[in-house]
Amino acid sequence: MHRFSKQLHYIMAEKYNNLFNEFPPVSTQQWMDKVTADLKGADFNRKLVWKTNEGIDVQPFYRAENLETLDYLNSLPGEFPFVRGTKKNNNEWLVRQSIQVKDFAEANKKALTYLMKGVDSLAFVFNECTELTVADLAVLLNGIKLDAVEVNFVCKCRACKIAGLFAEYVKQGNYDLKTIRASVEYDPFGKYALTGKFKKDQAFAVDQAAKMIAETAELTKFRTLAVNGKNFGNAGSSIVQELAYSLALGAEYLTVLTDQGLDVDAVAKKMKFNLSVSANYFLEIAKLRAARMLWAQLVKAYGPKCDCSCKMNIHAETGMWNKTVYDAYVNMLRTQTEAMSASLGGADSITIVPFDAAYEESTEFSDRIARNQQLLLKEESHFSKIADPAAGSYYIEELTASIADQAWKLFLEVQDKGGFLAALREGFIQAEIKKMAGKRDMNIATRRENLLGVNQFPNFTEKIEGAVDASVFAPVDLTAEGAEIETLKPYRGAQAFEALRYKTDVYAKTNKRPLAFMLTIGNLAMRKARAQFACNFFAVAGFDVLDNNGFKTVEEGWEAAQKAGAAIVVICSSDDEYAELAPAAFDAIGGKAIFVVAGAPTCAEDLKAKGIQHFISIKSNLLEELKLYQTLLKI
Repeated sequence: MHRFSKQLHYIMAEKYNNLFNEFPPVSTQQWMDKVTADLKGADFNRKLVWKTNEGIDVQPFYRAENLETLDYLNSLPGEFPFVRGTKKNNNEWLVRQSIQVKDFAEANKKALTYLMKGVDSLAFVFNECTELTVADLAVLLNGIKLDAVEVNFVCKCRACKIAGLFAEYVKQGNYDLKTIRASVEYDPFGKYALTGKFKKDQAFAVDQAAKMIAETAELTKFRTLAVNGKNFGNAGSSIVQELAYSLALGAEYLTVLTDQGLDVDAVAKKMKFNLSVSANYFLEIAKLRAARMLWAQLVKAYGPKCDCSCKMNIHAETGMWNKTVYDAYVNMLRTQTEAMSASLGGADSITIVPFDAAYEESTEFSDRIARNQQLLLKEESHFSKIADPAAGSYYIEELTASIADQAWKLFLEVQDKGGFLAALREGFIQAEIKKMAGKRDMNIATRRENLLGVNQFPNFTEKIEGAVDASVFAPVDLTAEGAEIETLKPYRGAQAFEALRYKTDVYAKTNKRPLAFMLTIGNLAMRKARAQFACNFFAVAGFDVLDNNGFKTVEEGWEAAQKAGAAIVVICSSDDEYAELAPAAFDAIGGKAIFVVAGAPTCAEDLKAKGIQHFISIKSNLLEELKLYQTLLKI
């Protein structure tokens, strides 16, 4: 049988080679010549090269020759530098789900339910600062087989004590301590970036980290030190920035703890990287691969006894930056592609944040959907079966190298400033993230970056009827009193638009909701296209919109607009016809409604000279324009 299998493999290989031998080779220059010809004089870089926020020029095609300089391709999955993953035979990851702990028995009941439905990693989230005991843990973990399930503790202010309590609790049970997979999210330096102040001081934080490592030394798979790179991503950073600053934060822990005399192997094996995953599908796959490679090289520089200490343990969590309150079901689509990126990139565990988490505590329905999204990838799509499923893709391999290169340069820049904490105290990290977040905000405001249902293609009929806490539309500010530095403030890119639309929803509870009326006239194709654009434009602010088939005269259109009770009248026609029709409509309306021209016609200056002030086009700053119309309507 074995001989037959080898013979069959040889025959198929020969057929494959013969098939492609029938086609002449095509060089990169030949491809470029063909593309250049098809562009008919248009600039190649402007038309076809995508310039990402990360500073990477993504080409329209890649070839095998792009991989010739990538040394890491000679490694196998599970081998240093682990770019191809830390697992040799599969791409398994843990399906993690979070539970808010308010009552220990209730949280335990929920945990057991999750475990029966496919989850194999639990995150117990404590938002209150109360004392815990081993007895409390016994209630919380009752019935949970710790040698078969990973448990993680996310604590507001009790991480240090939980590590020791958990170690004590486990030792009381009949467990092989080397099989227990668990973690505590203790990240004092990362928390300093959010609060601007240590709970006591830096030395105390380092002592606590060292104490936790010592207390849990026998639990070799218990991670007690977290690197919360997700906070950078959720504050609006680029993928390169999140990776570079995460590496800098991890390196800071390695440095301060080894300086205290701890063994680098002991420290590195206690660390877990919690990274966010964004909508940049291929870039996120490449980010995780680049992260493992860079971390492996970084730890190697500290002289570990074993390459196994160079493995990066990655927990991937779907990011909050691109999630929305309006049209929230779209969040399911966002998190699905993000989870795909995380799994194909080789994450060790994944949390899909429920689609409604941006505005409420998750429900049984949203928790079930989030859980099943991962199970679908595992059980139906079989993403967990093949080690390094992204391997060999010219595009992803090139992205991996590019992200690694850019992130390493930024990491070294942080190191030149004295490391992570020094760069924070200088304000460098905050300033760079704020600059990137500002760029992304502007892209959303001008619709260069789309958030479906928010700044593009809103659900015209969606309205928020109940009261919403103002914090939903504001950044998360954890700045402590007496903060020493400017802090990072995680936020969602949709918040400014959501606040704008919610303002209209609140206004409409006691007033007539503003109506934008499309006065469609003239050229059929142009009036339809511009009416569709204008309807989409004003619906973003929560205004009612009314499209029309077309009017024979502007007077007929204005009469219909008055009957409809229009607050805004948008003339939709062609550039050539605007020269005559726009002034006629403007005069007919006579200031009884806000008059808007859809488009940026060449005659715009002439129209402005006649008193017409308002124009909307694809070049408009959507956010600022809609704020202006709200002001004009006294909303």
